[in-house]
Amino acid sequence: MNSKLTFDQQLGELRNEIDGLDSELVALLTKRRAVTTKVGQLKSEVGMPIFAPEREAELLKVRRQQAIDAGLSPELIEDILRRLMQDSYISQDASGYRCVNPDCKKVVVIGGNGQLGQIFVDLFTRSHYQVTILEQGDWPNSATILADASLVIVAVPIRLTAMIIQKLGQLPENCVLADVTSIKEAPLSEMMKVHAGPVLGLHPMFGPDVAGLVKQTIIACEGRNPEQYHWLLEQFQVWGAKIYPVEAQAHDQAMSMVQVMRHFSTIAYGYHLMAEGADIAQLVEMSSPIYRLELIMVGRLFAQDPVLYTDIIFANQDNIAMMKRFAYRFLELLEDVQLDDKDAFTHMFSQVADWFGDYADIFLQESKAMLVKADQLKKH
Repeated sequence: MNSKLTFDQQLGELRNEIDGLDSELVALLTKRRAVTTKVGQLKSEVGMPIFAPEREAELLKVRRQQAIDAGLSPELIEDILRRLMQDSYISQDASGYRCVNPDCKKVVVIGGNGQLGQIFVDLFTRSHYQVTILEQGDWPNSATILADASLVIVAVPIRLTAMIIQKLGQLPENCVLADVTSIKEAPLSEMMKVHAGPVLGLHPMFGPDVAGLVKQTIIACEGRNPEQYHWLLEQFQVWGAKIYPVEAQAHDQAMSMVQVMRHFSTIAYGYHLMAEGADIAQLVEMSSPIYRLELIMVGRLFAQDPVLYTDIIFANQDNIAMMKRFAYRFLELLEDVQLDDKDAFTHMFSQVADWFGDYADIFLQESKAMLVKADQLKKH
C-alpha cells in the first residue's frame, strides 16, 4: 500500500479489498449451494437420508484442524460450517424424498390443517404419497375417507385426542394408526382399544416453525405390530429425523420433568415478573447474555398459544404430585437462605453438581455458543 496516501485513502482501499473478498465469498457460497442441491437430488433418487452424522462430524474435524494450521479460530470455522450445512440441508430438502412404502394407498392426517399437521401433510406429499386431510367438517364423510387408508395420523390438540381416536373403530385391518401428541400412555391405550391393527405412539420433539426434520427427534412408543409400521419410522429417517424408542410410561414420566415442570415454572416466573411490575425493557438492557437468553425463553413461551400449554400441563393429573415436590424443594432451599445456612446450600449445590457429572461441563461448553448468539442479538 502506498504510504503517501492519506489515512482515509488507505482505509478506503482496504475496505474495497474486503468488499471484493466478501463478493467472492457470496459467489462461492452460491456455487456450494448448487452442488448441495445436486447432492439432495442424488440422495432422493436412492432414498438416502439427508442427514449423515458421520460425514458431518468428519468434515468438522478436518476443517477445524485446517483452521488451526492456518492460524484461524477453529470455533469460527465450525460456526460458519454449521450454518452452511444447515443451509445445505434446506437446499437438499427442497429436492423431494423417496417414498419408502409405494404400496401405501392413502395417508390420512386428522387435523392436517393445524400447525403440526401441516408439516406431515407437506412431507408425505413431497414423498409422493396420496394424502387426505380430515377436519371437523369432514366427519360426515369420514367413513369414505378412512375406508382405504394405509396410515392415519391423529394430529389434534391433546384435549380432543381421546375423543377423535374413539371415532376410529372401523379402520382397515392393516392400517397403521398413530398419534403425535406430547403425552403417550393415554392416547396409546385408546388406540389399542379401538383398532386391532398396527398402532404407534409418536411425539415429535419440535415445534411448528421447523424448516424440516433434519436433526429433529421423534419419540416412538411401540403399540402393536411394529413390523407393519417399520416403514413409517424409516420414512421419518429418510426425512432426516432421529427416532428415539421408549415405552409410553417412561416417556410420560420424562416429559413431566423436561416439559411439564419447565413450562409450569416458566409460566410462574413470567407471572411473577408481571405481578411485581418489573420493567421488562430495563431488565433486557441490564441483562448479561445468559440472563437475556433466559428472558428470551420466558418471553418466547408467552408469544405462543396459551391453550397449547394449558393442555400440556393439565393433561395428566399425575404431574401435580411431581410439581408439588418441586415446590417443596424450592421452599426447602428458601429456608436455607432465610436461616443464612450457607453450608447447607453449598452442600446441596455440590450434590447436584456431582449428580450432573460430566454433563455439567458438556452443557457449559454448549451454552457458550448460545450465549455468543444471544449477545449478538442484543447488539443488533
